[in-house]
Amino acid sequence: MTGQLAAREPSVREFEATIERIEGTEVVLSESYFYAESGGQPADRGTISGTVVVNVQADADGIVHTLAEPIDATEGETVTAVIDDAFRTYCMRAHTASHALYGAGRRLLDDLGYGGFDIDEQKVRVDFTTTTDIDDEVLVDLERLTNRAVWESRPVSWEAVPTAEATAMDEIAFNTKTEEGAMAGSDEVRVVTIGAAADDDDPWDVAACGGTHVRNTAEIGPVSVLSRSNPGEGMTRIEFAVGPTGIDRLAEVHGAVRSAAGAAGTNLGDLPETVSRLRSERESLREEVNQLTSELISRELAAFESIQRDDSTWAIGTLDGFETNEVGDAARDAAGDLADVIAAVGAGNAPYVVVASTGDVAAGDVIDDVTAEFGGGGGGSPTFAQGGGLSADPAAVVEYLRTGR
Repeated sequence: MTGQLAAREPSVREFEATIERIEGTEVVLSESYFYAESGGQPADRGTISGTVVVNVQADADGIVHTLAEPIDATEGETVTAVIDDAFRTYCMRAHTASHALYGAGRRLLDDLGYGGFDIDEQKVRVDFTTTTDIDDEVLVDLERLTNRAVWESRPVSWEAVPTAEATAMDEIAFNTKTEEGAMAGSDEVRVVTIGAAADDDDPWDVAACGGTHVRNTAEIGPVSVLSRSNPGEGMTRIEFAVGPTGIDRLAEVHGAVRSAAGAAGTNLGDLPETVSRLRSERESLREEVNQLTSELISRELAAFESIQRDDSTWAIGTLDGFETNEVGDAARDAAGDLADVIAAVGAGNAPYVVVASTGDVAAGDVIDDVTAEFGGGGGGSPTFAQGGGLSADPAAVVEYLRTGR
C-alpha cells in the first residue's frame, strides 16, 4: 500500500520499534506510526523512550524523528513510542473536515479546483480555485452543507488505487503539489472517500490524499467558518475551525447576533430586514445632515467680510467646527456668486485654509503664498486649493489674506 503507516492505521497511538540510526537528536526507527509533516498536515507529537519528539520528516531513508534532546538508548535497541493522542485526533478531524468542505464545494461551486491546504492548532485553511464568486450567501451554504455531511455520519475510507486508474477517474480531486503523500513516487495512489449517507447513493467526496482521517464524519464535530480571503486571482481561501475553537466561534457568533438583535429591538428572524431598514434610515439622516451642514457653511461664508484686492472681490473669514472637505465643497459652489475669491480659514491651533476662485486669481498660488509665510503644506488648481498645518493664529492668516503681507 502507499503512504505512511500513520495514514494507513491512524488509530495507533503506541508502538514498539527498533532504533536503526541515531545522529545527534535525530532518530530513525525500523517502522513508525508517527505522521511525518506532509501535504499541509503537521507532524505528530509524542515521545520515543520518554524523550519528546519535536518534529517528524520523511526522507529517502524513512521517517526521521527529531527529539528535544539526545535519546537515552542505542542503535538496535527496542523502544516504546507514544503518539500524542489529542493532537493526532485533532489533525484527523481537521483533515477530514477539509474533505467534507471540498465535498460541499462540489455541490455549490463551478469549475472547482483544489489550490492548497494547511492545518494549524487553531484553524484549517483550504484554497479553492473556482469561477464562482464565494459571497456571504455561498459561504454560509458551504458551512451548512459541510456540517450536514458531518451530521449524516458518512463513512470515511481509504485504499490504494493504481495511478493510471486513479488519474482517469474524473471524480477524484488531485492536488499533487500539496498532497505529495498520496503519490509518494508509487505506482499506486492513496484515495480517501467520504461515502454515501443512509438516504444518499452518492459519495460526498473522493480525493487523492496521504493524510490521517477519522472513520466517520460524525467524529469531526461542528465546523465553523472563520474567514474568507483571496490569496490570488481566481482563488478563494477559506479558514475554518473544528473542535473547541469551532465551538467557541459558533457561540461567539450566536452571542453577537443575539446582542445585535437586542440592540436593534427585534428578533433573530427579523434582524436582516431590521438592519437593512436602519441602514437606509441612517443614510437618509446622513444626507440630511450633510445638506444642513452645507447650508450652514454657505450662510457663514455669506457673512464673510468682502474686500477688493488686485481688482478682484475677496470674501475672507474664519470657520469653526467644520471639516476641510465640507468647507471646500461649499466654497466651490459659492465662488463667482458670492465673490471672485473665497478664502476660509479654519479655527484652531493649526488652522487650515480653503481657497476657491473663478480662476482670475489662482487659488493654488494663494495657498503657496500662505504656506510659505506660515508653514504647513498644501496645493491645488487655479480654481480650488487648500492647505493645512499652519503655524499661526487664524486671525493672523486672515489678515495676511486681506493684505497680502
